[in-house]
Amino acid sequence: MTAPLAILHDTFGFAAFRGVQEKVIDRVMAGRHTLAVMPTGAGKSLCYQVPALARTGTAIVISPLIALMHDQIRAAEGFGLRAAALTSADANREETIARLRAGELDLLYAAPERASGDGFQSLLARVPIALFAIDEAHCVSEWGHDFRPDYRLLRPLLDSRPKVPRLALTATADHHTRADILKQLGIPDDGLIVAGFDRPNIRYAISPRTNGPKQIAELIAAQPGPGIVYAPTRNAVEKLVEKLGARGRPVRAYHAGLDPDTRRRNQAAFVESEDMVIVATVAFGMGIDKPDVRFVAHAGIPKSIEAYYQETGRAGRDGDPAVAHLFWGASDFALARQRIGEVEDSRQAGERARLDALARLVETPGCRRAILLRHFGEDPPERCGNCDNCLSAPDVIDATELARKLLSAVYRTGQSFGVGHLEKVLTGGSDERVEKLGHDRLSVFGIVGADEARLIRPVARALQARGSLAATEHGGMKLAGDAREILKGEKGLEIVAPPPRGRRRRAERTDNPIGDPLFDALRARRRELAAQAGVPPYVIFHDSTLREMAESKPTTLDALSRLGGVGAAKLDRYGAAFVGVIRGFE
Repeated sequence: MTAPLAILHDTFGFAAFRGVQEKVIDRVMAGRHTLAVMPTGAGKSLCYQVPALARTGTAIVISPLIALMHDQIRAAEGFGLRAAALTSADANREETIARLRAGELDLLYAAPERASGDGFQSLLARVPIALFAIDEAHCVSEWGHDFRPDYRLLRPLLDSRPKVPRLALTATADHHTRADILKQLGIPDDGLIVAGFDRPNIRYAISPRTNGPKQIAELIAAQPGPGIVYAPTRNAVEKLVEKLGARGRPVRAYHAGLDPDTRRRNQAAFVESEDMVIVATVAFGMGIDKPDVRFVAHAGIPKSIEAYYQETGRAGRDGDPAVAHLFWGASDFALARQRIGEVEDSRQAGERARLDALARLVETPGCRRAILLRHFGEDPPERCGNCDNCLSAPDVIDATELARKLLSAVYRTGQSFGVGHLEKVLTGGSDERVEKLGHDRLSVFGIVGADEARLIRPVARALQARGSLAATEHGGMKLAGDAREILKGEKGLEIVAPPPRGRRRRAERTDNPIGDPLFDALRARRRELAAQAGVPPYVIFHDSTLREMAESKPTTLDALSRLGGVGAAKLDRYGAAFVGVIRGFE
């Protein structure tokens, strides 16, 4: 066997392992089963790619989506690995099987639906297997946010080769999910390795949604580079594409309502682009392995903190600065709480807990990252220095009295009106409908002064987020959750003061952080080579490697080989081209 560290250096061009990579790889090399919980961007792929080259046989990689497999194969082949997939989208099935049987594959990718079948087990019967890697392993658990039943059928395949190490990998798994993964995949408790969940290069920001398309357009204008905008419905995706596309940036859609060819073309264009924005439903994202996404925006709330962590984790996988900005409205929480009532009773308590955790994240005046990390069982510092609240601490207002006035108005008007009508009642506004209903004669009419009036909607939003107000069938509001405790003075409410009109935080531009024309020239050469090879630019080299080239200016292949990410295969294919660019700047 070749030593893992030598493979890391010679094949992948890195001098040392990062984080828990070495610990995970050591277990795999010793033939021990392992569950590795590692944040996106921490180098999970290397944890099975290095042992695949170091151990005898082919590594079998179980992956949930065809597009994800093809991205991973392309990246692996860029480093000189021999990789293939057995999927319905691959026409070279017989050739792949022949290569597998001849020992000519380092990595074979398959979906859980195929891998759990008897035919696949028979195919592997006489093939030396280096390891089983189960990617996106949270899909095996009913506790996970992306449960895939076929993942639970993998155990017979794994047990058929008990001496072959199995490595489960995920970026998102809370305590319940981790325990379930260990049980379902037959991994001992001492096989759990948790690397931590922090993604320090991502700046988290969360804002109330006032004019979603305009707010997202401003974010995009401030953020060069590729980005993903998540919208809650297909219709919302199409409307955002139309509005954002008018701003001049290339924008495409991705959702299940598009025909498969259009979806594939749009995804491929995004993966290859250095500035495209893709607007998508949550169907998009797990199927890409694009490291240079510079921002992720949410036009509405995700399903849970786990989903939010995974979706925002698609930004900044290359370690460079990235932004995750969520725009939310009270209606998002009202609709989510309605949907909880539609699931089976056994799941409702868990779903409510997840939504309450998400409400705490969007409403907190404190550190966003701290709430995220505590949710996953970590003990972070009180402030991270890289979220909106840490960078510009918001003012906090004790809104308990206004909340009591609003809840009282909801109750006294019959628990069937929206915030617009309640606002008119509370502020004593002259309105024909208010007078016709007799709401101008209620004790709550006109009890809110001008100084408090601007806070009515933020308070209503906060009460809906925490579940103290719920939506009625016809779009009004009714008391729910702890509303009565607030009315009795037994509970309070603090809210973040809304920012003054016109105040905006501008994001730092990160397209050329070193401001060097050589860096731009290296990117241009990379773009040309990528087009010739038919691969995305990041498959050639990441921006971090190009920055290192621009800073150290290696003018020989030997000097270039010492940079991070320049392995033997890439040095041989592309080294001369980049050295040539650097020499032109001497």
